[in-house]
Amino acid sequence: MANNSILEVATLNITSGRNAEFEQAFKLAEPIISAISGYIRHELHHCIENSQQYILLVWWETLEAHTIGFRQSERYKQWKELLHHFYDPFPTVLHYGFLN
Repeated sequence: MANNSILEVATLNITSGRNAEFEQAFKLAEPIISAISGYIRHELHHCIENSQQYILLVWWETLEAHTIGFRQSERYKQWKELLHHFYDPFPTVLHYGFLN
């Protein structure tokens, strides 16, 4: 992985009792994000202390690959339809650069 890549960190809080549904929907959504130009890889982690919380880590070649290439694409509409109704509140999404 290149040191100049961008790491997207999204904290996902899932509506109570909907974890299994969310995880199934996320499996359907994975091919959507992985097909975007500039996507490198992603990881989804489940919080140990808060069972309704996940963290999504996505590595992108550039910030614009996420903010423009993905978020302004038709594929993002599919992503939203599959996942956004599980969030309460809507996720906080931040981007991080790697230090040399």
